[in-house]
Amino acid sequence: MDDVHEEFYATALKLVTCTEKNAAQAIEQFEQHAISHFEQEDEWMRTTNFPPRDCHLDEHAAVLKSVREVKEAVAQGQAGADIVQDIGMALFQWFPGHADYLDSALAAWMTKLNMGGKPIVLRRKL
Repeated sequence: MDDVHEEFYATALKLVTCTEKNAAQAIEQFEQHAISHFEQEDEWMRTTNFPPRDCHLDEHAAVLKSVREVKEAVAQGQAGADIVQDIGMALFQWFPGHADYLDSALAAWMTKLNMGGKPIVLRRKL
């Protein structure tokens, strides 16, 4: 899950830093990442019967809907790099809360099922 989250940030950064020339490619790449990322988590939630999965699934669906709307607007020439950059910034604002609350709850749930206890989180201050 952590590796996929790192990929999320790397792919979202391409949205924030896109130009008119590569905006369509950036939103396409992000959409593909999000689909794969969310499908993996959705599968984990279904197969482990994760209790609060509906809220989590709804957030995934809302993000994909927004990304698809921006992608379509770019494809039709109705939006450009500025809108792609805006959705990138919105994703950077949204994702930490999503990961800290919903994804961490899923990780704790799966760890408890597999290992019989909650994961230990080690943080170091630099």
